[in-house]
Amino acid sequence: MCDSGRVNREHKSHVHPRAASAQTDRRWLLAAFGVVVAFMVLEVLAGLLAHSLALITDAGHMITDAAALLVAVLASRIAQRPAKGAYTYGLARVDALSGQANGITLLLLALWFTVEGIRRLVHPGAVQGGVVTAVALAGAVVNVLASWLASRADSSSLNVRGVLAHLVTDVWAFAATAVAGVVILASGWDRADALASLAVAGLMTWTGSGLVRAAGRVFLEGAPRDIDPDALGAELAAIDGVAELHDLHVWQIGSGESAVSAHVLVGPPRDCHEVSSRLRLLLAERYGIGHVTLQADHADSPAHDAEHCIDAHGQVHIAPGP
Repeated sequence: MCDSGRVNREHKSHVHPRAASAQTDRRWLLAAFGVVVAFMVLEVLAGLLAHSLALITDAGHMITDAAALLVAVLASRIAQRPAKGAYTYGLARVDALSGQANGITLLLLALWFTVEGIRRLVHPGAVQGGVVTAVALAGAVVNVLASWLASRADSSSLNVRGVLAHLVTDVWAFAATAVAGVVILASGWDRADALASLAVAGLMTWTGSGLVRAAGRVFLEGAPRDIDPDALGAELAAIDGVAELHDLHVWQIGSGESAVSAHVLVGPPRDCHEVSSRLRLLLAERYGIGHVTLQADHADSPAHDAEHCIDAHGQVHIAPGP
């Protein structure tokens, strides 16, 4: 029988599935930052010269790219600080904060560019299609390079995903701007510039809302997208020796790190320590979860009475019959 004074056992193997070190990630992000800033300055000048809203829109987005890259570098450094004091999980969720900030920035820029794009549709200005086309094509190449550099960092991080969302959006933005430039050159229809801006704003809205939703899932301690808690509970309850499992919680500590806690009732004559070890092994090997807290009791233990889990959360998972 498990000693009631030692019922709560936390087993933390601290499995970190990062493919590259945080220091290496920061080097790749800083390299992408240098490429983006250098081209951004040139694009602002070209946009003013050509009177192109689409180029100014792209340049404004690249400012957020540069800011996102810097924030990503800082957040990566902060998130690596060890747990201490009141922050018992460390500062891993700084990663989600950075991702959320990137998403909100994209949404605000999308709103601004939508309003300005509609204004330009009603009152179009003269746009130099040749400059727009040349700069847009160069920008697409630059952003592909920056995206490649940033993608070398850990893509499971919301932080890095936020940066990549900015950069990939810019690739499509430059493609739309290049098309607008060609249309202006071929037909003189200046409203194509405003339409390109509206297309970019729509893409910003889509990517920004996705980042905000992903960060919200972390902050609200939702289960990882690839884990169904009910299916996981049924799978754990099917382990030999488990009589019942409830109070199952699965949540994200930060990007790439998840945790599980549960109350497990072990059927006689199985040993609760052995069964707990098997459950932890399954969670580590199949789901990559190393932060596991299991409260194990024997099903016939006096500690398991009618009031023991009167407020149990979630579904009760009963071991399948023979």
